[in-house]
Amino acid sequence: MSGPAFETHGHSPKEVVARISAPPGRGVLRDAVYGAIDGSVTTFAIVAGVAGAGLSPFVIVALGLANVLADGFSMAAANYTGTRAEKENASRIREIEERHIDKFPEGERLEVKEILRLKGLEGEVLEAATEAVTADRENWIALMMEGEYGLGGVDPHPMRAAITTFVAFLVAGLIPLLPFVFGFEGAFTLSAYVTLAVFFAIGALKSRWSLSAWWRSGTETLLIGGVAAGLAYFVGTLFSA
Repeated sequence: MSGPAFETHGHSPKEVVARISAPPGRGVLRDAVYGAIDGSVTTFAIVAGVAGAGLSPFVIVALGLANVLADGFSMAAANYTGTRAEKENASRIREIEERHIDKFPEGERLEVKEILRLKGLEGEVLEAATEAVTADRENWIALMMEGEYGLGGVDPHPMRAAITTFVAFLVAGLIPLLPFVFGFEGAFTLSAYVTLAVFFAIGALKSRWSLSAWWRSGTETLLIGGVAAGLAYFVGTLFSA
């Protein structure tokens, strides 16, 4: 098992208050992994297609760089738009809950009670908890957002998600081009190997935030990326004629 997965945080009163009062949110792990894998796959697809057509290394590098910049920006923009849509949807739902609390307070209290009942509360404790939550409007809305809609209390960060995706795409997407940039002999074969190495490295690094051993996570990502790269190579061979 990977050691970092079992590291614990502090539980002193001060540490608990600081951590619970300011949760970090989902972070950027998903955006980084998504961008890195897609950057490697799409760039290798360009390499496989152009190399399969028998074109010069200069053309491969030129098209590869164009793909990294254009497709990377496109992915970042799409991630920004999608994450922003999530944030705006949460704001829309919050406004709905605010109106419901104003117009149908008793019905909303029943919903709070049901949410708390499903969390294991009952009897006088359930009644007291319901009264305590509904006595504070912000806590009331926050509980409804989580319990009724499954939305967390931390808003996503569209720009941070977009930048992470673009940087990960750029870094991982440039690696399959390096053998051609430096003019190595057997550049295409070397590009395939370093692309697979990138997949393994992404998975191994991802294990830092999971319960899987680094080699298992790396192998899993290698297999997934390898299948995608294999499909790209197959398409590239169709142009060899």
